[in-house]
Amino acid sequence: MEYINAFWVGGLICALVQILMEKTKLMPGRIMVILVCLGAVLGAVGLYGPFQEFAGAGASVPLLGWGNVLWNGVKKAIETDGFIGIFMGGFTSSAVGVCAALVFSYLASLVFKPKMKE
Repeated sequence: MEYINAFWVGGLICALVQILMEKTKLMPGRIMVILVCLGAVLGAVGLYGPFQEFAGAGASVPLLGWGNVLWNGVKKAIETDGFIGIFMGGFTSSAVGVCAALVFSYLASLVFKPKMKE
């Protein structure tokens, strides 16, 4: 059942974002920022944890999940380091994911020979 919940929740998130992209004049970058901020806000008010428990990877893989990871990192860093944790918590919590994205993107560029758009 975990796989089914992850599939339909992740699909629903993607479908809603696709509708948002097609029915509004928002640029994709702005939609991505909205998703990250929404994930952080939902984490801050305590709604994202139960949602992620239910949906698993369907909630943690989209950009909403990254916003929640940033929020959790900031919250933990504030508890341990005080005010300076506001500035360093998001970096420490998401460093592995960002590094993996960069490494795998670089490896993919070596394999597939990217070209500039014309």
